Amino acid sequence: MKKSIIYKVAMFFAVAAVGAASVSCDSFLDRQEDENMTFDKIWQQVGTTQRYFFQCMGYLPKEGADLFGSYGNQSLTHTYGSSDESSFCWSWGYTSINYGSWNATNLPNGNYNHYYAAIRDCNIFLQNVMKCSDPTAVLADLQLWYNCVRWARAYYYFLLMRDWGPVFLMGDSLIEADASLASLARPRNSWEECVDYVVSEMEAVARNLDTSYPSAQYGLPTRGAALAVIARLKLYSASPLFNGNSLYRNVGVNAKGEPLFPRNANPEKWVEAAQAAKAVIDLGTYQLYKAESNNPYLNYLGIMMEPWNPEIIFSSQGYQGRYNWGVHTAPAGLAGTAYGGWGPTQQQVDAYAMSNGRYPITGYNSDGSPIVDTSSDYPSNEFQIQAMYANPFLVALAEGGNVSAQADTPLMYVGREPRFYVSVYWSGAIWRRGTEYTYKGNFANGGNAHTSHDYPHSGYLVNRYYDHKQANNQWGNITFPTYRLGEVYLNYIESVLECERNGVSGEGVDHALAMQYWAELRARSGMAPITDVYPESESSIDDLIELVRRERRVELAFEGLRYYDTRRWMIAERTDNGKMWGMNTMAKGKDDEVPAEFWERTAFETRVFKKQHYLFPFPQREIDRNHYLREQNNYGW
Repeated sequence: MKKSIIYKVAMFFAVAAVGAASVSCDSFLDRQEDENMTFDKIWQQVGTTQRYFFQCMGYLPKEGADLFGSYGNQSLTHTYGSSDESSFCWSWGYTSINYGSWNATNLPNGNYNHYYAAIRDCNIFLQNVMKCSDPTAVLADLQLWYNCVRWARAYYYFLLMRDWGPVFLMGDSLIEADASLASLARPRNSWEECVDYVVSEMEAVARNLDTSYPSAQYGLPTRGAALAVIARLKLYSASPLFNGNSLYRNVGVNAKGEPLFPRNANPEKWVEAAQAAKAVIDLGTYQLYKAESNNPYLNYLGIMMEPWNPEIIFSSQGYQGRYNWGVHTAPAGLAGTAYGGWGPTQQQVDAYAMSNGRYPITGYNSDGSPIVDTSSDYPSNEFQIQAMYANPFLVALAEGGNVSAQADTPLMYVGREPRFYVSVYWSGAIWRRGTEYTYKGNFANGGNAHTSHDYPHSGYLVNRYYDHKQANNQWGNITFPTYRLGEVYLNYIESVLECERNGVSGEGVDHALAMQYWAELRARSGMAPITDVYPESESSIDDLIELVRRERRVELAFEGLRYYDTRRWMIAERTDNGKMWGMNTMAKGKDDEVPAEFWERTAFETRVFKKQHYLFPFPQREIDRNHYLREQNNYGW
């Protein structure tokens, strides 16, 4: 298969030909003195112009490299390891969030400076690309690069906004090297200004970008990618965190004297969010992925296994090797390279429905024991062992062939929905690797998958990213779905239901259509429509909203969105604060024999989440340079 353009971005990111023009600064206010040494020559050759294009696109998040550890300035670890969805066993920067020990001088990543450096590089490129004097340059290529970089610049602002809220809009300006600190001091732009800017930029490039590209250009942002960013941003903007949140009411004002955060909730924003999601759907370019067999297990699995499948709207790294994903989610006891330590929490395990479509766990008692929906068919004794249970996911993977997937299994893991089996690996289950079905990972202390610090502290491993069809130390490839149609469906459903709850409506806000999309999404994974499973919900809009939140948690599990959902809904003080639960990984085990003591709900970590943690504080260096930030830092910082 041809390498995508995004693969080439990664290869060219450190190319020396543009090294003098790259920005690697401590602050977006900095400027490199030697920047112009080779600057004019860059635009005289189409090759170096293209490399600067790669430079600008190379700041995009790199799922895989940036997820597993802090590589360079950027890190995504907090978006996966600092919500109630999952945990890592490795002590990276995100742990300061979980322990509540972070502040302006101890941020869990360098994304703030990273993205402002990206924005500055984008501004340089946009002001110069059309001046390329190389006679071999093709105008259509220059225009394409221009529009892609304009998309990227707006996207970098969105990535800043989701962690810091309203930020500084630089427009097309470049900071001069000799500018004084006093002249650089400025108040933040308001949230509304930031949203309007990103939306207007994305709308502009959407008109100029194609809906698809030839395979050699896979990974470039399309019209759908621009509209999908708008849809996600408008969903966030309509949500409680950014829509009349009382905590942020008095943070400060912008240069026009307008409040940085909206002081009153505007329910019409839900209409805009619904319309933005429907604009993506109405392109007709994307489809829910389904395997040829339409097997519900393979349908859901294929989202992560089939590169450039028709559900993917945009992938920020494109076609890449699966090594980082696989090696961090394979039990450490496997022969060869494996040190799996990324695990779902018990709360996430409990979030999956039973095979009848009902969510079994409705809450928890003070000791962590579950409160069970008796209509869900959840077992009364969740740790009773069913002898030689055949894991339906492994049966589906065999696609009709003989498979030895049977193992003694607690009833907690029996009779769950297909997405559970695709997503979660539990201790003692059969592990498939290529054609091998002989390994069972044991996460009890001393077990074959818990002999070092590399083990999932919750007693579970994330299973969605490992390619079980690959042989030993063969990892395969992945196109990570940074934006996909399934999310857009859920964005639309949530927005439509919130419109109803808030008594607003508009063109394209259609309850029946939202329920149709929801039914299609569930049918893909072998479940009945939500109102068939919960007929009582048809008369309660609050119940439907709670159910779509549950659907979102399961459908989009381990895709980096739960972290932002718990914050935009402002439920993180409940979900991301306190004990994180799993199984008893300190029980003494041996080889692949999981001891009975392992099967006990056990708190493996206690996290701290306070009201000020909904958004990041600005870096202390920026506060020192800009006196406005001393009064305008986010709530509680």
